[in-house]
Amino acid sequence: MERDDANKMSAQEDLVPPIEFFAVDCSSSLSLPLAFAAISAGFPSAALDFDDIKIDLNKELIRHPTSTFFGRVQGDSMRDAGIGDGDLLVIDKSLDATDGKVAVCFIDGEFTVKRIKIEGKDIWLMPANDAYPPIKIADTNDFRIWGIVTYSIKKH
Repeated sequence: MERDDANKMSAQEDLVPPIEFFAVDCSSSLSLPLAFAAISAGFPSAALDFDDIKIDLNKELIRHPTSTFFGRVQGDSMRDAGIGDGDLLVIDKSLDATDGKVAVCFIDGEFTVKRIKIEGKDIWLMPANDAYPPIKIADTNDFRIWGIVTYSIKKH
């Protein structure tokens, strides 16, 4: 192998993929207590009791297990939409891509997460961070909408 080829391969290995994908495993079930009353985000409310109500996050977050994947975000182009670096996305490939949906898209060999904007026959991928420009999809792009983001999970 020539030195230029080795340098190219080394540079490619150093690239970090923008989204790391994981398959969904719904074979397990873990029901956790759900607070009986709403939790106030304004003024404090009376103490909450935990009732016998249980919630299973697999059932809550995953409607179509065979077409749902998780993806970990790398980057900040969607920060103003509440999606940040390191967040875990729940992505459903069975949902229709419509105007305004947040989607994981494949464009010219790379994955990205953006809001879809449809204007007539034009498709735009809209970031939620002014530091990034919108991307207009051209006929020359290798483009697919891979799946629709249904939830994002972040660590606090």
